[in-house]
Amino acid sequence: MILSLPARIALRLLTALVLAFLYVPLIVIAILSFSTSRTFTWPPPGYTTKWWHRAFHAPGPRDALLTSVKVALLATLIALVLGSLASYAVNRFKFFGRDSISLLIVLPIALPGIVTGVALNAAFREMGFDFGYITVVIAHATFCIVVVFNNVVARLRRLAPNVDEASADLGADVFQTFRYVTFPLIRSALVAGGLLAFALSFDEIVVTTFTAGPGMETLPQWIFNNIFRPNQLPTVNVVAVVVITLSIIPVWVAQRLSADPVALRSEAG
Repeated sequence: MILSLPARIALRLLTALVLAFLYVPLIVIAILSFSTSRTFTWPPPGYTTKWWHRAFHAPGPRDALLTSVKVALLATLIALVLGSLASYAVNRFKFFGRDSISLLIVLPIALPGIVTGVALNAAFREMGFDFGYITVVIAHATFCIVVVFNNVVARLRRLAPNVDEASADLGADVFQTFRYVTFPLIRSALVAGGLLAFALSFDEIVVTTFTAGPGMETLPQWIFNNIFRPNQLPTVNVVAVVVITLSIIPVWVAQRLSADPVALRSEAG
């Protein structure tokens, strides 16, 4: 479809406004992390790196960062195993209730976080679970599975439907076909899904609040708990920049892995 010149200009202006709305506040936070002021003073009266030094040596954000990384890694590992198996079963086999199972797998990411958090909190209490690392990892895995499932099932749908049959005709069993044919073809989708799942788990705060145990604090929770404390505000700005950076990197890598190779070559050219 060919757009007129006024339509193209309007579309570009609208795109610029949306991007500015999303990213200008992030840029402001990054600049304020170097401000000499302890408040949200704009423009900054001066610049310093002392808040960065304090943030990296403070036990609170460092421990919270370690907790977030541990939870995200475990949730991502569970999501990779269960999400890839579910996507393979849904795509390769026909059975009663397949569409219903696909809907149930995708549903957790469509529900509001507070609904998921309350439901999981009630379920864990009913089953007698002690709230802590395990409950948070299970809670994060419920929506991380969706990301892996969507990435892998999309890649499987793009593969030739007779690949498995050709492998079987050459004498390979089911496991050999998966190891030598299917897995290499979906490997980049698995990596992309894992990176997105890690970023999603790393940033989660609503579900974590309802499933974390006493004394357990992830990095997003630490930011929320300290943003209203004037003495901690400069450190919060630094930690927020770190969270933004650690979230953008896996998302960008996942986007590159999931992109169409032909589009990437034309973009590079």
